[in-house]
Amino acid sequence: MGEPLADKIMEKINQAAELYHRLVLVVAPAGAGKTAALREVQRRTGAPLINVNLELSRALLDLTERQRALQASRLLAEIVDASGAPVVLLDNTEILFDPSLRQDPLRLLQGLSRNKTVVAAWNGEIQTAPKPGASSAQPPSSSLAYATPDHPEYKRYPAHDLLVVTPEDVERRGEQNTLAPTGDRHNHRTLPPPQISPIA
Repeated sequence: MGEPLADKIMEKINQAAELYHRLVLVVAPAGAGKTAALREVQRRTGAPLINVNLELSRALLDLTERQRALQASRLLAEIVDASGAPVVLLDNTEILFDPSLRQDPLRLLQGLSRNKTVVAAWNGEIQTAPKPGASSAQPPSSSLAYATPDHPEYKRYPAHDLLVVTPEDVERRGEQNTLAPTGDRHNHRTLPPPQISPIA
């Protein structure tokens, strides 16, 4: 799964270059291959791969709980900016959801992606549901979720306009290529997955 998922991430990195927030989210549950895909992207691009849990924990270690909440976003920005690279890969981002830090993880990641492309692992899923009162012809609304509603770290955001890569994108692409007629296979174009976006 690492290489096909990495291919999709590379596509999204190119798309992100044109956007205000150059943020690509790799969305999947734990154990679904996000780290392997990010390592493959690192191998191809030379972009730094940062273990956010480890690096931010170190930076917060000597601070009080109140200081941690006040300084977490600045310290993470310093960690990301220290590389000086135009593309940065962030793995193990669970610490950003820690209720004691009182952060909005999506807004924090978007802030980091104003001046560089940020590819971040997100342990969660894209949820789709019919829009209230919408006809069956209208596309369902999508949400970006982290954890479950009964969990203290639960977060849910509207998913339009976000650049998201999921393992399901890779599976759909494989199915479409398999269904393409043999003579067309090299010219077969697949539609990109629905774009998902943040709260304004």
